[in-house]
This record gives sequence, C-alpha cells and structure tokens, in this order.
Amino acid sequence: MTSSLAIILIALATAIASSIIGLFLVLRKMSMLIDAISHTVLFGIVVGFLLVKDINSPLVVLAATATGVFTSWLIELLIKSKKIQEDAATGVVFPLLFSIAILIISSPATNLRNTNINVDSIFIGHIELASIEQVTLGFLTIPRNLILPLIVLIINVLFIIIFYKELKIMSFDEALASVLGFSPVIIHYALTTLVSVTAVIAFDLVGAIMVVSLMIGPGASALMITKDLKRTLFVTVLIAVFNVLVGYVIGDFFVLPISGGIAVTTMLVFLIIAMANPKSGIIVNIFKRKKLKYVYKVVAMLIHIRNHSGAHDEKEEIALDTIVSMLNWDPKEFNHIYNYALEKNYIIVKNNILCVTPEGRKFKETYL
Repeated sequence: MTSSLAIILIALATAIASSIIGLFLVLRKMSMLIDAISHTVLFGIVVGFLLVKDINSPLVVLAATATGVFTSWLIELLIKSKKIQEDAATGVVFPLLFSIAILIISSPATNLRNTNINVDSIFIGHIELASIEQVTLGFLTIPRNLILPLIVLIINVLFIIIFYKELKIMSFDEALASVLGFSPVIIHYALTTLVSVTAVIAFDLVGAIMVVSLMIGPGASALMITKDLKRTLFVTVLIAVFNVLVGYVIGDFFVLPISGGIAVTTMLVFLIIAMANPKSGIIVNIFKRKKLKYVYKVVAMLIHIRNHSGAHDEKEEIALDTIVSMLNWDPKEFNHIYNYALEKNYIIVKNNILCVTPEGRKFKETYL
C-alpha cells in the first residue's frame, strides 16, 4: 500500500467516524461540547502517558476517554447549578483542563517536549507520518494507525444502527424520550463516551483543530441541505469524504499540513453551502427578502386603492396622476410596482381611477 493511499484511508476512517457521531451533538445544539472534549482529552492522554510511559497503551485511551466524560459531567454540573449558562460553563471547563495539559507538556520535569506529545502535534497532528509503521494481516499489509480508526468507525456505526430510534427522539425531543421509557442520560453519556473515544483516536493523528472540524463541519453542512436524519447521515459521510480528498490534495500540492488542508476545506464547504444552498442559503435569502419587500409594496398599493375606492376623495387619492404623491413614493419605483400589478391583473384603470381586481384582492389577503 502506497504512503498516499494509506494516509487517505486513515483520514477517511477518522473523518467518517468523527462526523457521524458528532452529528448527534450538533443536532442537540451541543457543538461547544465537542470543542471542549476534543481539547480536554489531551489532559487524559498526558496523565495516562505519565503513568504507563507508553502512548499506545489502552490505559492512555481509557484515561483520555474518562477525561472527556468528566468534561461533559462537569459542564452539566455547572449548568444545573443555575449560576452559569451552558456556553460559559464550557468556556470555563475546557480551557482549564487543556491549559493544565499544556503546562505539563511544557514542563522540563515531565520531559515530554521531545516525545510525540508536543505542542505542534497537539494542534496539527502527524497524519503525514501515520503510514510509516505497517502490519501484516494475512496477505494484507496495512498501516498500524489505520486499525484503531476502523475499529472506532465500526463501533460508531453499530451504535447508531442499534440506538437509532433513541438517538433520533433524544435529538429532537428529550422530554418525549423520558415519556417513552428510556433514559436520555444513559444515551447521552454513551454518546459522550463515543465522542471522547473518537476524539482520542483522531487527536493523535490529526490534532485538536481537525477533530473539531471533522466532528462539527460535515454534520452542520449536511443539516443545511436536508432535515431527514437518515439522509443527513448519508450527506454527512459524503461531505466528510469530499473534505478529506480535497484537503489532502491541497496539503500535498502546497506542501502544507494535511490536517490543516482538510480543516480549511471543511470550513470552505460549510461557507459555500451556507451561501449558495438553494433552500435556505444566504444568497437565496437576500433575494427572498428583496422579493418580499417588492411584494409588500404591491400589497401596500392595493390596500391604499381598496381603502379609497368609492370614497369621496378617490380622485385625489387613487387617480393615476395623483396616487404617486399620495403614496409618497419615488415615481420610478411606483412605475415598477404599477406595471407589475397591471401585468398580474391585480389592478385595472377605469376613467383614470385605479381599481383592485378579484385577483388583486386574493393576492392582498394572502399576505395579510
């Protein structure tokens, strides 16, 4: 297996595992918890490494996972005290644990600065080196660093398949979940545990920046395209795969950190979808607001005509040559509105007096 293919496969397994499990926290509006866990697991990694002196030990993964669950529990504890909001609680907890981890790494007493646990790898990882160590399984030779991401991917997929109904209900209506007889707390901490495990595995390969990017970006992008959960999961995977492939090409072509290229691609894809999404994109909304403003002008003119039709002042208020001054509109703007209403048969002109047609009344009532 070539080095390039190995790196891409490792990144794909990590990206898909991260994005599908992160989607459910994004659905629950808990994206900041992902950010917190992806940083605080470093504290568990450092403590575990200091205890066993082996970064590949299962105890390191266990310590980091426990730290992620502890982070979630501590944030919830602060929120339940009702003295601090969720975002503030998250903003207090994760910088504390993350900063302690950085201090331990930077301290000469721990002698960690010359290991693969260093400040540089914390943020950008070392996925470029992930394919160096190979293992042989039967007739197949694969990178050792591909095994854990694949195992985590399989576990995450199985968890979503088995608890799909519970995850769906809890994501949209936690109160209903309790009424139906299953504990949202158990599902929440199971989900948090998987997020922590996934973050630990991804952290070593791609760094903290990309962990956050992979867990939030594809899911948040997919939710702007579709609201059906199964379709959202499928689109999330597609976007994660696209981000990895394009990000790898960017990193390889410009000789930049691959994890950085993937993170940038994830952000750009999110922004493009946010801008150009035909259903609810920013550009579409701008045109919708512009069109709605135009429609309300038509409605305002129809209301004015209707209010003065048959009144003693109709020749002053709704005559074709006086209505512009009565509405206090720009003549050019009025001509656009008038021609549009005339074309749509919302108004007719009788003896120089504007009148609302049945179609015009129906149109007016639609927006009132």
